[in-house]
Amino acid sequence: MPQSQYRARQVGAKTHEVIEYDRDKTKPGKPLHILVPGGLAALGALAVILLVVYLTWFEGQLEQGTGALLVAILFPFYVGGVFLFSYGYELYNVPRAIRLTAIIVFLTVAAVVIVAVLFFVLAGGGKLPEGSRKKSSGGSKAKASSAPTVSGTSSSGANWGPIIIGGTGGTRTREVTREVVREVEVPIAPKPVNCPFCNRSYVPAEENYTCPGCGAATPEELIVQSQEPKG
Repeated sequence: MPQSQYRARQVGAKTHEVIEYDRDKTKPGKPLHILVPGGLAALGALAVILLVVYLTWFEGQLEQGTGALLVAILFPFYVGGVFLFSYGYELYNVPRAIRLTAIIVFLTVAAVVIVAVLFFVLAGGGKLPEGSRKKSSGGSKAKASSAPTVSGTSSSGANWGPIIIGGTGGTRTREVTREVVREVEVPIAPKPVNCPFCNRSYVPAEENYTCPGCGAATPEELIVQSQEPKG
C-alpha cells in the first residue's frame, strides 16, 4: 500500500490526496467507500448518544441506568465509525488510523463534557435537572411527613377536625369537638296602649306615634310603656 504524503492536520491537501487515490484505477482499494460510510455511522451514533444524554441527565425522561446502558451500547459504534473514517483517510495505514481514531474520540468526549457542563450552567440557571429535582422533592416530603401536623377549623368554629400527632413513636389521631352556645336576642314586639283622650287602643310605633281615633300625639310615658317587655 502506498503511504500518504500528508499529515492528518493538513486537511485540504490530505482530502485531495484521498480523492485522487480513489479515482486512480491503478491503485488498490477505494478509500472513499470506507471513509464516507464510516463518517456517517460515527455522526449518527454521536447524535443518538447526545440525545440520550440530554433526555437522561437534563430532561429526566430516562432513568440514569437506562441512559448509561444506551450510551455504553452506542459508544462502540461511534468508535468503529471513526476508525473506518480514519482508515480510509489514512489510505489503509492501520497504525496512523488508530492514532487518528484515538485523537478524534478523545476530542469528541472532551467537547461533549464541556458543552454539557456549560449548557447545564447557562441554560439551567444553576437549577437541578428534572431527575434530581424529583429525588430532592421526594426526600423533602419524606422528612416533612415526620413532623407534627394539626388540622381543623379556627377557634371561633364549633368543630375541630382530626388532630394528628406524629413522631418517632408513630401517629395518633384524636377527634376534638367543642360546642359553642350563643345567645341571640329576639326583637320584642311593641305593646298596644290606650289613648288618654279617646280611650282608643293602638300601637304607637305602627301609627307614627299618633292616635288614629282623635289624632292626638302619643305621650312619652305611653311610648315607653309600649316598648317595655310583656310581664
